[in-house]
Amino acid sequence: MRRNVTERRDEIIALLSENEALSAAELSAQLAVSVQTIRADLRDLDDAALVQRRNGHVRLRQQSENIGYLPREGISRQEKQRIALAVKNVIPDGARVALGTGTTVETCARFLGSHKNLFVASNSIHAVCALQHAPGVRVELAGGAVRMRDLDMIGTPALEFFGKFHVDYAVFSCGGLSETGKVMDYNSDEISARKAITGCGKNNILVIDSTKIGLDLLCQTGHLWDFDMVVTGATFSTDVLHRCADNGCQVIHV
Repeated sequence: MRRNVTERRDEIIALLSENEALSAAELSAQLAVSVQTIRADLRDLDDAALVQRRNGHVRLRQQSENIGYLPREGISRQEKQRIALAVKNVIPDGARVALGTGTTVETCARFLGSHKNLFVASNSIHAVCALQHAPGVRVELAGGAVRMRDLDMIGTPALEFFGKFHVDYAVFSCGGLSETGKVMDYNSDEISARKAITGCGKNNILVIDSTKIGLDLLCQTGHLWDFDMVVTGATFSTDVLHRCADNGCQVIHV
């Protein structure tokens, strides 16, 4: 099957998320393209601070802080669109929705733009802009200091903002997920924002792409099965799936 550049680079990121390190030759064999093509992809991914090349091998770049917003938009784009379509099919017209931050949530917001008469509370400027032309939409945006890198508000302002609402659905992501189902984030402000949004939703929906699996991040709170629904392209272990089922968490695999 012929892939475009974005699809191929999504597959490179996905393969690296499943393996500690791979060579250009190994990626070439798995993706059935030339080593020269893979090396060009890796140069661009390295420039975007997504991967790190060393001693003939490449691995995902591990950081104490998430990478910039624009580079993240290009990661797993098709998977994020499948996630967003599934979320759109869950949320009906006229629903009250809280939207968190991040590129996966922004994609969900874009897909929700065809729904009518939504009420949306969000701490993400990107999500609000994605809903600009939604018919009959009403939007509340969190205040406070803007994190310019991501155009969002997290920490105490988000906690106070979401505490004012009681919505039908809260849609949010996280920085990473351990193999055993622990929910991870880069800092305590991210955790505070997620706690705030889950506190206002009748139905809490975690959206997470497969590149987040196995990231060893600084902060951890809670587990996958603490939420009502998880929408993802990732494959979880049998144990994690059993724990989700036992705790009433529906996993939608896209």
